[in-house]
This record gives sequence, C-alpha cells and structure tokens, in this order.
Amino acid sequence: MSSATELEAGRTTGFAGFTRYQWRIFCVTWLGWALDSADFGLFAIVLRPALTELLGGSPSTAEIGRVGGYLAMVGLLGWAIGGMVFGVVADYLGRVRTLAISIILFSVCTALQGIAQTPFQLGLFRFLAGLGTGAEAVVGIALVAEAFHGAHRAKVLGIMMTGGAFGPLIGGQVYNLLGPYGWRYVFFAGILPAILLLLLRRGTHEPTHFAAVQARRASIRAGGGTASAEDQAFMQAPLRQLFRPELRFSTFIGMLFCLGTLLSIWTTQIWLPTIQGLMLEKDGITGTAAIQHIGNGMMLFGLGGIAGYAAFGFLADWFGRRPTVIFYNLGAIAAGLYLYLGLDGWQHYPMVLPIFGFLVIGVFSGHAVYLPELFPTHARATAISFCNGTARIITSFGPLVAGLLVVPFGGSFNKAAAVMTCLAVLSILAMLLGRETRDEALPR
Repeated sequence: MSSATELEAGRTTGFAGFTRYQWRIFCVTWLGWALDSADFGLFAIVLRPALTELLGGSPSTAEIGRVGGYLAMVGLLGWAIGGMVFGVVADYLGRVRTLAISIILFSVCTALQGIAQTPFQLGLFRFLAGLGTGAEAVVGIALVAEAFHGAHRAKVLGIMMTGGAFGPLIGGQVYNLLGPYGWRYVFFAGILPAILLLLLRRGTHEPTHFAAVQARRASIRAGGGTASAEDQAFMQAPLRQLFRPELRFSTFIGMLFCLGTLLSIWTTQIWLPTIQGLMLEKDGITGTAAIQHIGNGMMLFGLGGIAGYAAFGFLADWFGRRPTVIFYNLGAIAAGLYLYLGLDGWQHYPMVLPIFGFLVIGVFSGHAVYLPELFPTHARATAISFCNGTARIITSFGPLVAGLLVVPFGGSFNKAAAVMTCLAVLSILAMLLGRETRDEALPR
C-alpha cells in the first residue's frame, strides 16, 4: 500500500477522527482559498485610490467606474482561464502539484501589482494573478472532496470554504495596517502566502481516488491495443468526458449554478468598498476615518460569509443540496436589494453587511459540495474548472457592466450593484432543474 493510501485509510491517526494526512490537505486548501479571497478583497479595497493615482490624481467617478470595470474584468478572465487550464492539468498531473503551482503564481503576481505605473500594467499583473487564483480554487475543491469522501464530506467542504470568507477579513486587517502607507504596500503583502504554503505542502500526497485513476490509466497503457470500449472512453480527454451523454446534463446544471452565484457576487466584491466610501462621504466621513470604516465593513461582510460557508454543509446534509442553494440565493437577492436600495446612509450598514455576506458568500460552499457529486474522479477537476471557468468568463464582464451602468443610473453604484445581485435567480433555476445528490456516494 502506498504512503498516500496508508495515510488516507487511517493507518496514521489524527484529531477528531481524521488522519494527519486529511488535516494537512484541509489546512493547505483552506489557507490557499483564504489568501486567494484576500487578494481579491485587497484589490477591491485599494481600487479607488490606485486608479486615482494612476489616472492622474483627479479622475471622475465615471472614469473610475469605466477603468475599474475593465481591470476587474481582466482579473476575472484570468481566474476563469487559469481555472479551466489548471483543472485539466490537475486531472493529469495531480491535485497537489497543480495546487502548489497556482499558489506561487497568484502570490508573486499579487505583489507585482504594487509596482504598476499605469492602469495597463496593473491590469496585466491582475490577469496573471487571476490565473493562479482560479486554479487554486477549483483544484482545492477536488482535492478536499476526495480526501474526505466519507459521510462528513459536505460539512468538511463547507468549513473549508470558510477560507473564502476569511479573505475579506484578512484583507480588511491588511488594509487597516498598510493602507495609511499607500495602496502599493497593500499589494506587496501578497508575496507572504507563497512562503507559508510551500512549507505546509511538504509531505502531502495525492488522495486514493486520484491514485486509483492514475493506476488504471497506467494499466490501460500497459495493455497496448487491447483496451475495451469502456477503457477507451475512460482514456478520453477529461474535457470530452463532460459532453458524453451521461454527463452532458450535469455539465449544463453546473454551469448555470455557477453563473448565477458568480454574477451576484462579483459586482459586490469589486464595488462594495467604493459604495461604502461614497456612503461615508455623504455622512461627512472621509480620509483616515473612512479607511477604518471601510476596513471594518469588509470585515463584517467576511464574518457573515464565514458563518454562511460553515453552515451550508450542515444545512445541505439536513435539508438537501438543492433546497439549501435556493434558500441562500433568495436571501442574497432580498438582502442585496435592501442594502443597496433600502439604505441611504452608513448607520445601518454594519448590521446588514454580515447578513448579506452570510448569504451571497456562503452559497459558494455549494460549489464545493454539489459540483464534485455530479462527476466521476477522472473528470472531476476538469468538470469543476469548466463549470466555474465558463461561468467566470461570462461573469467577468459583470463588474464592467455594473461600472458602465453607473452612467445611465445617474452615477449610482448602488443601483448597478442591485441589478447584478438579482441575477442569482439563474442559480435558483439550476437547482429546480438539477438532481438531488444528498444521499449519494462520491462518484469514482
């Protein structure tokens, strides 16, 4: 038995009934996802001051909206392309090595954003950082789902996804610490995750699900030209697997699910700090005081997301995957409309932000819980990356559209964000059409 198999089978005991191998997988993936999310949070927080400097010191709100929308778009395109490419790589090369490559890529390129001298340079480094960010997210989901393939899979995946909600929390603290020194120093902090996660990666092996796929591929290759029709289908490129009759509808459902949730979150993720800043200006709060309020607001948003992520797995095991996703999306629409259209000052923002974060962020645990249950191991990372990546390519235009909508909406970022949040209805439609997977084993 291989060392990976021994570890995963429980020969080496660990805390809370999980092996040390499983805990190592969980920690590496959780930290990677947290720091990915922090990267996007930091970009959103410093977007306005960065563009104010790079555009000459006195750009209009419309100009910031237009250029900021393009920068957000290229970052999300990088995320989409990185996820799609590295997802396929992970189904060939392995989850662990692909994860390590992605962490290095996004860490280095996040730090490089701090040396940008023009909006074009900032966008270029943003795109490259997005390549690594997209890869880490989708590969990490497949890795944890296979390492924790037993009865507690949904709960573990939901808690793992809390790392994404810790991102705004970490980003808020980094901004509070480094923001007064300038937006460039905020980006320089992005290099630190690479050092930490490289140390944690040592000794981490592939899960048995993927090791079995590698063994079967080697056996088929060794057999020469005697492979059965089933083996020939198994050896097809993972991307082709997604469009075979037995997986085609699952691929469509996964894409629609991702599309709705991503459209509803990206505009908020990019423009919420700017919206908070404008609301604070209406109340006469500017400068350093506004920095503290915005940082704390993003922390509240992230804390709500942490609770939403963690609760998702438990709710999904109790009520089913589909009802839980529908609940989160309906709540996100209601809370988003109230936040953006029902409030006209900062006073009640701190109360609504954690509720909105619980719903609009927490639903992404569904990506980790539901999508892996729709696809077999040999195409799982590709499927997750394809569904997420295709949706991300489409939704990468969301912040740009929202930024352009500011003009016809009379300069209101709030109305543009409210419109985009309502597109979570697409995710609800996916759940109404898709199948329930609560009582099914993880497909091999």
